Amino acid sequence: MKIGGAQLEAPAARAEFAAALAQACRAGHEVVVVHGGGNQIREWVRKLGLPEAYHQGLRVTDEATAGVVLAVLCGEVNKWLVQALTEAGVRAVGLSGADGAVFHARKVHAQGAELGFVGAVKSVNCELVDALCGAAFVPVLATVAPLGADEPDSRERFYNINADMAAGPLGAALRADAILFLTDVPGVLDGSKRRLEELSAEQCAGLQADGVIAGGMIPKVEAALGALAAHPGALVKIAPAKGSSAVLAALQPDIGTRFVASALVS
Repeated sequence: MKIGGAQLEAPAARAEFAAALAQACRAGHEVVVVHGGGNQIREWVRKLGLPEAYHQGLRVTDEATAGVVLAVLCGEVNKWLVQALTEAGVRAVGLSGADGAVFHARKVHAQGAELGFVGAVKSVNCELVDALCGAAFVPVLATVAPLGADEPDSRERFYNINADMAAGPLGAALRADAILFLTDVPGVLDGSKRRLEELSAEQCAGLQADGVIAGGMIPKVEAALGALAAHPGALVKIAPAKGSSAVLAALQPDIGTRFVASALVS
């Protein structure tokens, strides 16, 4: 599952998510967590007086900001989340994409914008994650990673990988039964702000063209569709993170938005 940094800012919010995840573990689910930290990064970028820019929901990451991303995601957000999970009785281990070479990145090139040190997942190595799960630990991954060895300038910097974009490839590599994107909305909303129960790629394209899917929801929806394409057998959903039973609730059919190969014909 992917959990956004916005859902992890306050101690009470971290504790609530930790309780929900602990409940899922007690129910017998094997869980791997990928997390973001956009708000926390934004706070430190502003404290340090660094420039901010976004392109289609992705943070433009110059050299200075890349260092902030590494420090904040791995050193602050990850450890606070691990601590909250530990207090909830979860055997959690914090990792980055570099640990055990879980992720290697490739540089993202965007039309009309230079994103800097922004990456996408190029390869996934599940060996460490599998070993931790086998020992009843919950891996908690911050999504920064080095470039693959065959990429130009592969030793330059760690690359900032959007956590939504990392969850799908990891879930597919693990052959997960469910890939959940937990966020601060009930699911994907239509133009009247009503939750959509199911979405296909074609429907998502139409909603994006109409401006209904916009901003930070664009990479989230693209990530969900990519996860479904990579692992068609999985339950793929965007669902609300709030509530002490949020993880188990997200598996239920009446919660969140499920992504499907094609729309139902009525």
